[in-house]
Amino acid sequence: MKQLLHGHQSHSQRTAFAGLLVILLPIFFPRVFGPLGRASPSLFSEWIAPKPRHLPLLKAALNRHILSRQQSELWSPLPHQGWRPCTDHSTLPSLPKKSDGYIQVFLDGGLNQQRMGICDAVAVAKILNATLVIPHLEVNPVWQDSSSFVDIFDVDHFIDVLREEISIVKEPPSEYSWSTREYYATGIRATRIKTAPVHASAHWYLENVLPVLQSYGIVAIAPFSHRLAFDKLPTNIQRLRCKVNFEALAFVPHIKSLGDTLVNRLRDPSAASGTEFLKERRGDAEKEGSGKFVVLHLRFDKDMAAHSACDFGGGKAEKLALAKYRQVLWQGRVLNSQFSDEELRSQGRCPLTPEEIGLLLAALGFSNNTRLYLASHKVYGGEARISTLKQLFPMMEDKKSLASAEELAEVEGKASLLAAVDYHVSLQSDIFISASPGNMHNALVGHRAYLNLKTIRPNMVLLGPLFLNKSMEWPEFQLAVVNGHKSRQGQIRLRKEKQSIYTYPVPDLLSGLKMKIVLECYSSDTLMYGAIKRPPF
Repeated sequence: MKQLLHGHQSHSQRTAFAGLLVILLPIFFPRVFGPLGRASPSLFSEWIAPKPRHLPLLKAALNRHILSRQQSELWSPLPHQGWRPCTDHSTLPSLPKKSDGYIQVFLDGGLNQQRMGICDAVAVAKILNATLVIPHLEVNPVWQDSSSFVDIFDVDHFIDVLREEISIVKEPPSEYSWSTREYYATGIRATRIKTAPVHASAHWYLENVLPVLQSYGIVAIAPFSHRLAFDKLPTNIQRLRCKVNFEALAFVPHIKSLGDTLVNRLRDPSAASGTEFLKERRGDAEKEGSGKFVVLHLRFDKDMAAHSACDFGGGKAEKLALAKYRQVLWQGRVLNSQFSDEELRSQGRCPLTPEEIGLLLAALGFSNNTRLYLASHKVYGGEARISTLKQLFPMMEDKKSLASAEELAEVEGKASLLAAVDYHVSLQSDIFISASPGNMHNALVGHRAYLNLKTIRPNMVLLGPLFLNKSMEWPEFQLAVVNGHKSRQGQIRLRKEKQSIYTYPVPDLLSGLKMKIVLECYSSDTLMYGAIKRPPF
């Protein structure tokens, strides 16, 4: 009886100790448990590797045989499409001798959203005949990155490239030294514009911002992201946005240097210092696609997974965790949550998982010798979630596998700088593909279209039903994928009304004789907005 009692006490003590350990671990190791904190009670569900959801397709893909002709077509560069960038800026109206004041903007979001905001800020400064103060980049609430403009972009290059179009200063002059982010955060200020509508017209700025600018000599616009329309703007303003995006915004030297190092190691595995695996694969250098690489932007973070309201194979625990996370972040205001997983997938509204993007790449003709660079800050589920993708593409690399800790020291822990490195590498790749639409996808689709580079856009409406069909065999799946992506590999698409000029630069930013369309680089010098007349922009 005593032994039984003693055993019961020991069991109770062990249980109590285990319970105490579960409570204290997140306190002493918050970084380990941080990503899961808001998704309690299923504490470990995010890191449990789900079973492959498309096992028959996966088995066939692992044993795939790629024809050399298919490889050759896949890696061949895009032919010239009859469009060329309008780079002759000689017809721009000359810069006025005196500006009407200083304009400040405060930009939130991630790197690529801020990039587009910078382009818009230059355009608004031109419309208002204002001097632009180098934009302030807000601290990203998700990644907690406080990197400033000068930490990411070459500010002297930025000012020099645009010197003929607008005046730019790094800081406001001393008489406006009070106009700071802190000043506007502590009260209502007459010089702050906080009511700029999304996609505001040039007329709105002339009517609502110009009077403040002329009265006080300085104006601050916050928030500013997405605050300038894409339509009904004079051509020279559109071309100026283009010049900012594709010419003036250059990354600082250490980001470009690190990016070039990664590119060189991807193209020449024997030179890679960060991975022994690539060195072991030197014998593959003579194969089709040697010296070439594809960048995969795997946009599959926890926010996206939760917001999609889709099922990713993690069982009830994962569903509960993501529902809890969704409730905390968006208070249940997620449109997709009212639909079933099958309904969402049949409409192509679920982000591709690492397994699904791997199957897509394999079906398109990428072999297991493909040098695949993974551009992603954080993948939901970590290494466990991307294990299937690694099986399909064992030569998959990222920043940490290609570079040493010393080489990454300047960018480590800084989400915007890491994203800038990925952007630079993506722009140098032979092929770029993004698993799901987003700001980086949109920015690179436009930039690579401007440079006539191959970019594969997944056909989500096609892929959703394909992955729902559990009886489909590999040959049928592969044929459907190939046929469904023939016209989605970088072919020029004309921008439609309300679409972003940064994603679809034709016809605003490129000119040509395609379909007998003749585009002039610049519009007339004199423009009128309603009753308000302004000098040439």
